[in-house]
Amino acid sequence: MTTTAAPPQRRSPAGPKAEQRVRDILRVGREVFAERGYERATTTEVAQRLSVSEATVFTYFRSKRELCVRVIQDWYDEIIAAIEAGLPREASVREQLEFVVLTHLRLFLIQGTGLCALVLSEGRTKGQDLGEGFVELQRRYTAPLMELLARGQDAGEVRRDIPLRLLRSLVFGPMEHMLWEVVITGRQIDVEASARDLVALLWPALQAPDQELQRLRRLRGQLQDLLAQA
Repeated sequence: MTTTAAPPQRRSPAGPKAEQRVRDILRVGREVFAERGYERATTTEVAQRLSVSEATVFTYFRSKRELCVRVIQDWYDEIIAAIEAGLPREASVREQLEFVVLTHLRLFLIQGTGLCALVLSEGRTKGQDLGEGFVELQRRYTAPLMELLARGQDAGEVRRDIPLRLLRSLVFGPMEHMLWEVVITGRQIDVEASARDLVALLWPALQAPDQELQRLRRLRGQLQDLLAQA
């Protein structure tokens, strides 16, 4: 089945004033969806907070659904940009994985749990309310991790005997559970420690079977060199 991307905006912004209007709608839309969730959020409230008519919102977005998809898309773009800008590509795959996990947890929780709850709940219902556009957004969102795991396979650091989609689920599943716990209970967590602990649990399942043996061989060789120099 072929998925379709989110529908285009009703009208492309023409000029600085229109572009600013779109930015304002998206900013306030993010606030409303974070506070209300998809079902209870309305374009009427978005318009009221901006002191404009609802027709102004519909000038740029066809529906609440389109506005919500765009809000999530912009948030995902911020997370993806943060990962691509900060990813330590010269580091080991495990260290890069820890950075990806830390960035996801940090940005989801720093932005507040409202949007986090919105995305998680829509993901659990397979984006039924937001349509196929949401499914495509989820694919874009997980792409940086998929690319990292693929590079790890090419480098011989990540196992090849399990499909990438299952390895992706192995990483995102525990993160989702952790985020849901924060959303539901309101309990604060040490994000950096949680990311380290999560990767420590996941890495033995992700790494190529012979990686630990190779590490031990390298360590043995280093020890032998040290003894020979003594």
